[in-house]
Amino acid sequence: MQKITTTIQKIKALKEGKNSKSILLGLAITLFGSSVANAQLTATGQFRPRTEFRDGYSTLQAKDAETAVFTSQRTRLNVGFTGYRFKFFVAVQDVRVWGQDASTINRTTTAENNGVQLHEAWGEIMLNDTVSNIQNLSLKIGRQEISYDDQKVIGGLDWLQQARYHDAIVLKYFNKGWTADFGAAFNQNKELLAGTIYNGVPPATAGYTAGTNGLGTNYKSLEYAYLAKKFFFGDISFLFLSDNFNKYTNVTAGTPPVVTKVNEQGIWTRNTTGFYYNVNATRKLKFEGSVYHQFGHDKNGRSLSSNLASITTTLQVGRKLFVGPGVDYLSGNDGTKAVTATSENNQFDPLYGTPHKFWGSMDYFYASSGFGAQGLLNYFLKAKYNLKDNLILFADLHGFESANSLSNGAGGKQTSYLGTELDLKLSYSLTKMVNIEGGYSIMKATNSMASAQVKNVANANLTPQWAYVMVNIKPNFLNKK
Repeated sequence: MQKITTTIQKIKALKEGKNSKSILLGLAITLFGSSVANAQLTATGQFRPRTEFRDGYSTLQAKDAETAVFTSQRTRLNVGFTGYRFKFFVAVQDVRVWGQDASTINRTTTAENNGVQLHEAWGEIMLNDTVSNIQNLSLKIGRQEISYDDQKVIGGLDWLQQARYHDAIVLKYFNKGWTADFGAAFNQNKELLAGTIYNGVPPATAGYTAGTNGLGTNYKSLEYAYLAKKFFFGDISFLFLSDNFNKYTNVTAGTPPVVTKVNEQGIWTRNTTGFYYNVNATRKLKFEGSVYHQFGHDKNGRSLSSNLASITTTLQVGRKLFVGPGVDYLSGNDGTKAVTATSENNQFDPLYGTPHKFWGSMDYFYASSGFGAQGLLNYFLKAKYNLKDNLILFADLHGFESANSLSNGAGGKQTSYLGTELDLKLSYSLTKMVNIEGGYSIMKATNSMASAQVKNVANANLTPQWAYVMVNIKPNFLNKK
């Protein structure tokens, strides 16, 4: 009422010709502010440069290899708009390494290194109106991040500067602590005149592969159902996801013979199902974990049967310290047995999650460098100490072991223990929008890690290190405070 009265007074003053310019400006601001408040326009951004020192990051390096040093940068602009029974959101980002553009005048960046990307672009339609008893029933359509639970198998992969997205449609339901999402995606390389064959493998000139864990190909289609319930003691959820890969045939031709993959109609379907739990046993003791099973066929058409089981314990000791052990088990194949086109694949693939969060900060497992044929046992002890309200120290100790037998390449086995990794991280929040973070990791790897059956690095440095410093500025452009 006060805002309306003020506006009327300004209109009367305008008619009387008093200070017309300032009155018009005030009227415009008033009306624009009212419009923005009703429409709920949001405008945020992110500026995140990160300098890394790599001396054995993601895989072992030869002893005479030099340390890599570089700075990568993510710059992101987000605009959202909420209107009557709809939402609209766009996130445009640029990811590049400092210096990849040779000069400030000439543009020499190749198309493959051009980091400008549409990270998110979606619209959401509210299927229930304001008088409905259901808290939310909506349909979210377009390019979007999809994250659930602890992001072990479905996550946004925020650590990676490019992050992860899906071109998908998701029916979303939420009411009285219950969540039910049903999602689907269908990918094509371009607008075709006939057929739906999809090539999910990036071109050799791209300089990168599709997916994590050496998957090497994107799915052709995907469907999933996610159900979750919040209880007084914690959260429990159920996931069933099918990702489908385009079938292909290996064709051999030429002299010397060259094998080429030729895509054809049809798909191989990989199914993943299981539970996630997050239970507060007491006020200071929490258990979190998951159990998943994969079956169907892998990306190459082999029959699949594999498992994941995980538990993390967190105990609050005093007011500032949180500690807890845990273990992850991801099944793998027996390395002493030959792999054929018809043998069953027992390697669990943690799908589209956030490996950096779980299996060591140096990303040796299920991340940028392929791993997982024999599976993984990850024993860990994690600690978090709040030095101040805005200053937190993290320390994680991991012990990594192959989950199944490792071949020694001569008909026998080799030790399954792969290495021990220590991760340290310090996070300082200067303000709500400005954070500075630094970390250091060191691993003591075994010869098994360097062997041809795991990382396949000759004359390897078995004490790799990695460090980083990262600034994260996330402005809210419409926040006046």
